[in-house]
Order: sequence, then structure tokens, then C-alpha cells
Amino acid sequence: MPARLGALVEQLGGTLHGDPELLIEQVASLNTAGPQQIAFMAGAKYRSALDSSRGGAFIVSPTDGESLDRPHIRVRNPALYFARVAQMLNPEPAVCAGIHPDASVDVTAHVDDTAEIAAGAVVGAGASIGPGVSIGAGSVVGEGCTIGAGSRLHARVTLYPRSVVGQRCILHSGAVIGADGFGFAREADASWVKIPQIGRVLIGNDVEVGANTTIDRGALDDTVIGDGVKLDNLIQIAHNVHIGEHTAMAACSGVAGSTHIGKRCMIGGSSNIMGHIDIVDDVVVSAVSFASKSIGKPGVYTGSLPSMEHAEWSRNFVRIRQLDAMAERLRALERQIESLQSSKED
Repeated sequence: MPARLGALVEQLGGTLHGDPELLIEQVASLNTAGPQQIAFMAGAKYRSALDSSRGGAFIVSPTDGESLDRPHIRVRNPALYFARVAQMLNPEPAVCAGIHPDASVDVTAHVDDTAEIAAGAVVGAGASIGPGVSIGAGSVVGEGCTIGAGSRLHARVTLYPRSVVGQRCILHSGAVIGADGFGFAREADASWVKIPQIGRVLIGNDVEVGANTTIDRGALDDTVIGDGVKLDNLIQIAHNVHIGEHTAMAACSGVAGSTHIGKRCMIGGSSNIMGHIDIVDDVVVSAVSFASKSIGKPGVYTGSLPSMEHAEWSRNFVRIRQLDAMAERLRALERQIESLQSSKED
């Protein structure tokens, strides 16, 4: 959806320097932008890339725009503004209201007249599908599920029974919401007895769940995903976990059962969060880190050993296994030194 440069500023704000009638057809990077495209500069170190760019207009900070004589918009946060422009130029496809003939919708389910149910989708008994919802091809909405207005399930999303999805959520293909948590009790003979998982998954408003991400139902209480949470692809959220509002988690991270993560946290890719711990608001866990205990103070936390050549790691690991013995030897030497010092003083 092309837009005039002036129209972008009228709707999103910022200070325009250049022709307001310039037609912008798409967003692009500095390196690939053409005359009808707009790019953003994320700091002075990218100035050479901007100078050589063929882009028609740019989004820059007020400071970076002072010496720029090409069409541009000055804003305090160029990256955020760029995201807003990208949304304007690339709106979500319109929902085509109606139930496809090849979909299966239980007679007791409520589907709003403005919702879309695509081919091969299944909607179970007692489910409630709100206004403007889109259920993608092959998705399954289980018995008693609720999906709020404007939410979108892409193809092959699975909601287990009684799961709740809020308004304006996006669930990408392969996401599984409400599967059983990993709950078992062990018999004397070492066999396992399954513990029924009778809680639910409650997903708030404006949540995005990435492809092939799984969120398990609670064992007794509910698993809760707060408003505005963003989950990347291939994430595992275990039973009874609570994730606070506007927390973001990158791909391949995992959270074990009954852990509470606060608001506005950022969890790096491939990080692992142990179960039954609490993490306060505004915590950053670095990528490939391991949070094994509760975090009670906001800040940035890193808990990973850097990678090294295998032979060096093997030698160091041998020393790690000897730490107890080395510590005992050190204590013995300290006692000997104290004894010698006492003898001299006498």
C-alpha cells in the first residue's frame, strides 16, 4: 500500500525534510533500497551506507539528520518509526469472513459472523471464536477454547481443549497450545505414573507465538502468558509457568515448570530457565545462558562458559572434577602455614 512521504508524517509524526509528495512503495535496507523505498539509519556508524544508498528517503535521528540534504524524516527512535512505517505499507491480509465448506465446526461452537475458518480447520464443541478472528487451514481449536477478537491462527496451529487466547494475538504455524505438561510420579519399580494435567493455558492480548513453539497446560493451576508477550520460534514453556506483560523470548529458549518471569524481561536465544524459580521485572538473560536460581534484582545476567577448543575444554573439565580435592589440599596447606607461624611466634 504505497503512501506519500507527507502522509507517513501526518499519521506517525516526526519532522519531514524533503518533498511531501514523494511516493513510498516499500521499506528496505540501506544497501538494497531503491528510489521509491524508505530505509532507516540506526546510528552514525552507518552513514557511509546511507551516503551510497539509492533509497528515496530515510528515517534518522535529529542529530544524524542535521547534515543530511536528502529526503528524510527525523525522529527520536528511527528503528521504532521504521517498524510503524513497515506496518502501514504491509498491512495484514484482510479476513475473509465465513466458514470454508471443508472446515469442521461443531454445532455447539460459536463463530462470529466476521470470523474466517479456512479449509481443513476443526473447531470443537463449545468453542468461542470472536469477531475478526482468522483460523488458518488445518488448525485445530479444541473443545471449550476461546479466541478473542482480531486474533489470527496461521495454518496448522493446535489449541488443546479449554485454552484461552486473547485479542489481537498471532499464533504461527505449528504452535501447540495446551498440551499436557511433563508430570509423572515414579513407582518403586522405577516405572512412571502419569499425573493428569487439569489446568489451562491463558494467553493475554497482543501476544505473538512463533512457529513450532509449545506452551503446556498447567498441572493444577493455569499456565499464564501476559499481555504483549512475544515468543520466538521453537520455544518450550512448561506447565504452571507465568510470564509477565511485554516480556520477549528469543528462539530455542525454554522455561521449566512453575517458574514466574516478570514484566518487560528479555530472554536471549537458547537460554534455559530452571523450574520453580522467580525472576523479577526488567531482567535481561543473555543468549545461551542458564538461570538456575531466582533473580531478585533487575539487570543483565549471563551464566554461560565461552566455547573453546575441545582439547582445552577436556583439560579444564578434568580440573573441575578435582576441585574438591584441590580445595581440601589448600585448606591443609593453610593449616600448616598457620601452625608454622604460631611456632615462630612462640
